[in-house]
Amino acid sequence: MIVQKKICLLGAYAVGKTSLIRRFVERMFDERYFTTVGVRIDKKELSLDGHDVTMMVWDLAGEDDVTRVDLRRCKGASGLVFVADGCRAHTLETAVRLAAEAEAFAGSVPCVLAVNKVDLAAEWEVEESRLDDLAARGWKIVRTSAKTGHNVDPMFETLAREMLPGAD
Repeated sequence: MIVQKKICLLGAYAVGKTSLIRRFVERMFDERYFTTVGVRIDKKELSLDGHDVTMMVWDLAGEDDVTRVDLRRCKGASGLVFVADGCRAHTLETAVRLAAEAEAFAGSVPCVLAVNKVDLAAEWEVEESRLDDLAARGWKIVRTSAKTGHNVDPMFETLAREMLPGAD
């Protein structure tokens, strides 16, 4: 039996949501910036722990000073990925705020915070103490790189396992 799960990626603009999805689904990375308008849906099939899982990955348009994320699109989601750019500290606060707001639409579902662009360590702005504080409050944090693929598959696979029948 195939289990189908909806996952939404949310965050500020240009944090790497689309790039993380392309790395996961298509095994590729493109240096060019692609603006997501509205939502883009990709599909990835996995076999995990004896379950066949179809992940419907929703790439929601990023938030900026003018445009807000349409959180209504999170309705029916089985999991959420909040993405921040490690090179722009304010994007972490956007992700934290979106997490608080998204629960009204998605309910209490498995979530992960992807702090992306770990390959640019020299330009990192996100304070480790801030991530430690979030982890102490129960946040699942994964440092990722869409460019190199670092932790991309494990992040999605861990989230998928948490959504499987019988997962706690």
